[in-house]
Amino acid sequence: MIRNSFIFLKGLGKEKEKKLWSSGIRTWDDFLESKKIKSVPEQKKALYDAEVKRAKEELYALNAKYFSTLLPQAEHWRLYNFFKSEAVFLDIETTGISEGYLTVIGLFDGINTKTMVKGINLDIAQLKKELGRYKLIVTFNGASFDLPYIAKSFPEILPKLPHFDLRHGCARIGLKGGLKEIEKKLGIKRNKTIDGLNGGDALDLWRTFKATGDDYYLKLLIEYNEEDIINLRFIADYVYEKLKNINFL
Repeated sequence: MIRNSFIFLKGLGKEKEKKLWSSGIRTWDDFLESKKIKSVPEQKKALYDAEVKRAKEELYALNAKYFSTLLPQAEHWRLYNFFKSEAVFLDIETTGISEGYLTVIGLFDGINTKTMVKGINLDIAQLKKELGRYKLIVTFNGASFDLPYIAKSFPEILPKLPHFDLRHGCARIGLKGGLKEIEKKLGIKRNKTIDGLNGGDALDLWRTFKATGDDYYLKLLIEYNEEDIINLRFIADYVYEKLKNINFL
């Protein structure tokens, strides 16, 4: 979808973008190969060509950071299919917003999960190195919670990458509610041991683990977090296709 996008061109918003698609200009190559485009003023065509060429160069150089500011944040989903194999699905657990602290960070690269736990293996340098591997961050409500919380806890650790927030993506296709509610609507089932648990239960698991030292409660918390990040990929695939169909087809 990113190679069909023109909204980063100054003065060319979504409505004009749709007019381009309707006129047969559906890709960057279509745009560059056309000497004249009816909906684009002649004096702007050369400028736009340069901007499209730059975007094409940066994309094929795999410079995802370039697009984090080029595109409005609400449109970062357009990058998902291109950078899917280099995306990180991220979710955190905390003891709360006010005077709380981060307890667990879960990362999923589409194949393997990595869980970092406070006081056990949550190392700032290692976390920064791990996050540096990726081109795109995918979360559920991460723009409002996860990413600001991480930034506050560990300043300057987050790379400036595009961010696909599934909460907002889901809302745009009519899927409203929290992550667990949306999972059920999409037929995603969780393991019986953690089915029905929510954020409050995750906090209770952490507190019980800290009070008793019993690894059983920590393992349940980790499993709960892993289900979150693994399920994010299924939801991201679904939401991306729906958004693409709504916006492009």
